[in-house]
Amino acid sequence: MTDEPHISISLDRPSRQYAADDELVARFEISNLPAANITAIEASVLWHTEGTGEEDMSAHEFVRLLPGEDADGDLTRLQSLKTRLPRSPLSYNGKIVKIHWVVRVRVFVGKGRDLVEELEFELTPSGGRNSDMPAENGSGASRG
Repeated sequence: MTDEPHISISLDRPSRQYAADDELVARFEISNLPAANITAIEASVLWHTEGTGEEDMSAHEFVRLLPGEDADGDLTRLQSLKTRLPRSPLSYNGKIVKIHWVVRVRVFVGKGRDLVEELEFELTPSGGRNSDMPAENGSGASRG
């Protein structure tokens, strides 16, 4: 265990696989960072492309939390983000372009380095797995 500030993100489905129109529930919390140092938290569900050409990104759901909005004002405690997923774009792992869906949490720290953590998940068509998605995609490794 490290003493570095850290963002933990988890999804309601350990498989991290969702179909279009499914509900996604993400939970996140911040550790090893005093609540008084946090000026804001932004949590979002978004997709972005990777590959040749220009990269695109779009937020599907976005929430900004500020100290003092909750009764106790402690933004380090466990928070949740719930959304109904759209029908497109679906996750895609092509040779030229890839489409990644992630839950991203960004913590703005007053006089320090901001923290960002992402957790990837797979968005498939309703009623089945995305046939264009090779099996190795959607491993869901988080990155910071």
